[in-house]
Amino acid sequence: MRNKIIHIVLPALIGMYGCTQQTATPSTPNIIILYADDLGYGDVSCYGASGVKTPYVDRMAANGLQFTDAHCTAATCTPSRVSLLTGTYAFRNNAAILPGDAPLLIRPGTATLPEMLQKAGYRTAVVGKWHLGLGSGTIDWNGHIGPGPNEIGFDYSFIIPATTDRVPTVYVENGKVPNLDPNDPIAVSYAEKIGDEPTGLSHPQLLKQRADTQHSNTIINGISRIGFMTGGKKARWVDEDISVMLNEKAKQFIINNKNQPFFLYYPFPNIHVPRTPNARFVGSTNMGARGDVITEMDWMAGEVMQLLDSLQIAKNTLIIFSSDNGPVLDDGYEDSASMLTGAHNPSGIFRGGKYSAFEAGTRVPTITYWPGTIQPGVSDALCSHVDIMASLAALTGQKTAAPDSRNALDVLLGKSKQGREYLLEESYTLSLRKGEWKYIAPQEKATPDWLQNKKIENGLKPHAQLYNLKDDPREAKDLAEQHPEIVQALKAELEKIKTQIP
Repeated sequence: MRNKIIHIVLPALIGMYGCTQQTATPSTPNIIILYADDLGYGDVSCYGASGVKTPYVDRMAANGLQFTDAHCTAATCTPSRVSLLTGTYAFRNNAAILPGDAPLLIRPGTATLPEMLQKAGYRTAVVGKWHLGLGSGTIDWNGHIGPGPNEIGFDYSFIIPATTDRVPTVYVENGKVPNLDPNDPIAVSYAEKIGDEPTGLSHPQLLKQRADTQHSNTIINGISRIGFMTGGKKARWVDEDISVMLNEKAKQFIINNKNQPFFLYYPFPNIHVPRTPNARFVGSTNMGARGDVITEMDWMAGEVMQLLDSLQIAKNTLIIFSSDNGPVLDDGYEDSASMLTGAHNPSGIFRGGKYSAFEAGTRVPTITYWPGTIQPGVSDALCSHVDIMASLAALTGQKTAAPDSRNALDVLLGKSKQGREYLLEESYTLSLRKGEWKYIAPQEKATPDWLQNKKIENGLKPHAQLYNLKDDPREAKDLAEQHPEIVQALKAELEKIKTQIP
């Protein structure tokens, strides 16, 4: 993709969303965003999970604010991450799931969350899955890789370039591949096979997990990937050790910056495919690899929480925990996730999941945790991750040009339950929430073949849909024909949102 984020300064659209909440005294607590991958509303025990225990996430919920109607902005990963870091809806630049060699989607000069916090005096870092592109075109994986996170506001970066199911299977630290042997240079292609390394199609006997055709290119560590790769053997990660490596880097950043305000964006690779839990978590659930990597994800969060306690900075640290989109069971690899799920429902009481226009596509577990500041409780406020940027600007006394982000700080801190009047949900169409009503716009483009093959209800229809979520949280009864006036009102509001910003 060659999409570009709009980065001109635009006024806040206060009138679109209702009144903006005010917080009187700016402060500079440490800020950590723990961002899980493909974690569903019902995948953690404090949200009703039956097949896995998540004691550290539960501790955050019990001692923080647990949201029941909070949403990532999109039902897929790259668009959600764009919105989180820029306060801009991803549809404005047609952001979609990126290939592993895509150029940086958020271009330098764009107003970003980390750049805004740098201006407030924060040291900033990203550790974990990136998947927002790197460079400006063809990437030289053997030299400096940029622009990247460091050029859009992060002082330190240690990232998985795209996803763990895509090549190259190496980390990138501050624009360089660590441990790279110059005599074994990396080459990557998403267009054609390169090199003579085995693939999932040519050597299926070498696989730990069989995969679909898309995920059956170069085999690395017994797992076939999307794309082809040669070289970089000393720099390649071991999938089962990724969680340990990322935690070491995240914890070291916290230790190094414990005496000054810091912002850590920690996007976990868990629980995205391929699911390869560390040995200590294998068998921790009866749900196979998918359940075990949820346990691993909980441990990763717990390690951060325990470090904050040991450094005695927990009371000066705001943690926001959530997920980039809803759940998916079978997503390219045969790990028996569907067969072993049992009574566990990753979507909770909701319909759909990752890729879907139904609620489980974007309604995700969301917790804010700040000991001594946020009082324990549960909030049913309607809120969106796109508002995190403006909310943290209000917290730290900064201004932001994020066009779609509104200040919901009082909601995040539990001082108000007055959430959004309108909330946008992105999938392969657009949906709009207002109160108990949800409008799903008609599908305009053909459903991709790969999405049709997913065992998930994508919610795409050639006609408008309307659901009353108060009476029908499962979105089982389409009321569009009974309430054409509500359909027209929400359609008009959606068009207003789509067209009000160039």
